[in-house]
Amino acid sequence: QVQLVESGGGLVQAGRSLRLSCAASGSISSSNTMGWYRQAPGKQRELVATITSSGGTDYTDSVKGRCTISRDSAKSTVYLQMNTLRPEDTAVYYCNYRSRWRNSWGQGTQVTVFS
Repeated sequence: QVQLVESGGGLVQAGRSLRLSCAASGSISSSNTMGWYRQAPGKQRELVATITSSGGTDYTDSVKGRCTISRDSAKSTVYLQMNTLRPEDTAVYYCNYRSRWRNSWGQGTQVTVFS
């Protein structure tokens, strides 16, 4: 079992920044991928960014150049730095942990961007 606890969401004006954090605990594999997904009202959950345990990253096109995913392996924590936020970034953001044996989700944190 892997537990994920997210923090850092909130209400922010367009053009500003937010940093999301996700702390993992439990049976964490040395080889894993952690990431952020988001779900806006009436839409399907979509990938935002992922990072592997070796540091490889992937981003959805709409956030490239504006967001940076990073991780602190010693703390089993992943971060998502989001800059130049847009109203269309408004969604519930979910942390994900995936390994060969497990696929876990956090409870989600709301990000609301107003213009």
